[in-house]
Amino acid sequence: MNSRRNFLKAAAGTGLSAAALAAFPPSIRKALAIPANNATGTIKDVEHVVILMQENRSFDQYFGTLPGVRGFGDRMTIPMVNGRKVWQQARANGTLVTPYYLDSTANNAQRVSGTPHSWADSQNAWDSGRMSNWPQYKTDASMGYFKEKEIPFHFALANAFTLCDSYHCSMHTGTDANRSFHLTGTNGPTAQNVSYVVNEWDYIDGLPASANTGYTWKTYAERLEEAGVNWICYQNMPDEWGDNMLGAFQQFRRANLASGYPVASGGSPNSPYANTGQALPYKAYDAATDNPGNPLYKGIANTLPGTTPDTYLDAFKRDIAAGKLPQVSWVSAPSIYCEHPGPSSPVQGGWFIQEILDALTANPEVWSKTVLLVNYDENDGYFDHVPSPSAPSRNPDNTLAGKSTLSAADMKYEYYDFPAPDGSTNQPARDGKVFGPGPRVPMFVISPWSRGGWVNSQVFDHTSVLRFLEARFGVKEPNISPFRRAVCGDLTSAFNFATPNAQSVPTLGGHSTRSAADTLRNAQAALPAVPVPADMKLPPQPSGTRPSRALPYELHTTAHANSLGTVELVFANSGKQGAVFHVYDRLNLSRLPRRYVVEAGKTLADTWNARADNLGMYDLWVLGPNGYHRHFKGDLNRVVAKVGPEIRVCYDTNGDVYVDLKNGGTVACTFTVAPLAYRNEGPMQVAVAPGAVVTRQWSLADSGHWYDFAVLCDSDAAFYRRFAGRVENGQDTVSDPAMGNVSA
Repeated sequence: MNSRRNFLKAAAGTGLSAAALAAFPPSIRKALAIPANNATGTIKDVEHVVILMQENRSFDQYFGTLPGVRGFGDRMTIPMVNGRKVWQQARANGTLVTPYYLDSTANNAQRVSGTPHSWADSQNAWDSGRMSNWPQYKTDASMGYFKEKEIPFHFALANAFTLCDSYHCSMHTGTDANRSFHLTGTNGPTAQNVSYVVNEWDYIDGLPASANTGYTWKTYAERLEEAGVNWICYQNMPDEWGDNMLGAFQQFRRANLASGYPVASGGSPNSPYANTGQALPYKAYDAATDNPGNPLYKGIANTLPGTTPDTYLDAFKRDIAAGKLPQVSWVSAPSIYCEHPGPSSPVQGGWFIQEILDALTANPEVWSKTVLLVNYDENDGYFDHVPSPSAPSRNPDNTLAGKSTLSAADMKYEYYDFPAPDGSTNQPARDGKVFGPGPRVPMFVISPWSRGGWVNSQVFDHTSVLRFLEARFGVKEPNISPFRRAVCGDLTSAFNFATPNAQSVPTLGGHSTRSAADTLRNAQAALPAVPVPADMKLPPQPSGTRPSRALPYELHTTAHANSLGTVELVFANSGKQGAVFHVYDRLNLSRLPRRYVVEAGKTLADTWNARADNLGMYDLWVLGPNGYHRHFKGDLNRVVAKVGPEIRVCYDTNGDVYVDLKNGGTVACTFTVAPLAYRNEGPMQVAVAPGAVVTRQWSLADSGHWYDFAVLCDSDAAFYRRFAGRVENGQDTVSDPAMGNVSA
């Protein structure tokens, strides 16, 4: 075993200056200074994965103001009725609420109330992607957001390691189903042709009858056990309030009874701790005596038996110090530190994450081989502006609003068409609506292979955590649906396994103590509630970029408009990851937006009947991952002889963008190509002979391969095309330089 001295000596080769390290909180400073295990230069260098799923925060609520991520300065947002911005969300009476700052200096920002977050209200607020009436269903409180002052440690983590800004919860609903995706890859359909969408069976009570209720499909923990990969769930059962969904499964309930000293969740009405106001100690889990013959018990046992906040993590720390940290560890925070509005607060959650990190870095050799993933089960009801990459919704006539290259048999698992599990009594009537993925939630990738203040903008959801475990340990989770595998990545793009120790880092602050976090929470409770301001302003996001990981996307959308009255869009995916294209008909925004699921290497097309719908006018707004945008606008009445001007956008391996300007008419025309961002030169005019195509190229090296151009044509005054996004060529670059709406 390498000594602590050797590890600290090796830190000199990590590219981290003493000045840079000194500016970080001590917990982060220590983590950054320990070099990564780099024996193979691959994911095999990871020996431990620790997973902490916190509670109920949306990405915009925490990071809408963070420079260099897709926050409040996003320019590629969904269109809204009457020209509203996506930030202008309506109450039931039609008045608008914009995101407003939760200022902890004047009000109880750390203690803001929770919001509705179950199946019905989530479906109503999301509204199949129209997303225009969030406060009506989620209350005004859903629109509040924090700045760095309120969550300094979270910002410090984002600036030191990797933050994912396209990580989504798995469902448009609350805790249980999302945590089920996280631990089993499904809410039931792919496992047993059943489904659930609201909380049920989330507490384990230790009573004999409980073994006959609950879910029964196989969990990923069981698959790890069968494969010989060691694992554990760390939790303090007297303060376990349903966050560990393994307790909802009959096989774990039976293991609980078989242990001889069954535990109960502190939040269970049948718990011996219910309404006692005290934490009575359960017998602590002992792997030497409890694991043999009953290996599932460690999934729900009292593995963190500490009775005070300062001792909750002692067993976790002992395992790390002794070199006994399992290959896979799930951690459930006690309720006061889980970040759920009500029992917890953001600052207390930050302290708990800090404690996890301190525990891991106390043994530098362990940390050098460890990935810590910190995510959030769902968004509570808090607003996030990015449209969810969900499966296509169903129109009122039950047709799909969109298409998929996946078969109907593969896509069926994404809809609430399946019955409830046997014994269920809580589930609402099946409504055929889309499960998800749901809104964005924060995800930190904290490890020696992900240092440097990176943003990763690949689409992920909770199944991505299981996919990462699959990639590392070779244990497949068959419950993950074909749609999720096609569209959601496996997190590996967030890491640099090849040369992890050459990474420099920025500087910042953000350290706290438990006493300070708890004191702040209590002081905040005495302050008045945060008022919704009367002066509704659009929320700010400072400009600025951050390093951005290469992504597996190469997406194309082309239009074919003709005088017969239709516009066809063709969606092609020549990248390595499937994607969801969103199409909003800006002339018919009351209709459902269409979504197109296109697997890697595939193409599909669809048409809009502009003649019948809009007297020949069309205005189609296309969005995709990481700011991908196309805008097609025109008047088919101006199209002559079935053809008109058109463009096609191409990319090359050096990261440049090309546009083919096609004149389908019988007389010469002149295209005008104007940069809308990233470039200072004026519009380019390109003459094109009848029936000809002229290609123009732009080098994008100076913008980090970002582009945004508008195209007009003098032969058709209504013709308008816009193409924007980032060209991927396998190289890391920077986040969108045009994001941000105020100076840093």
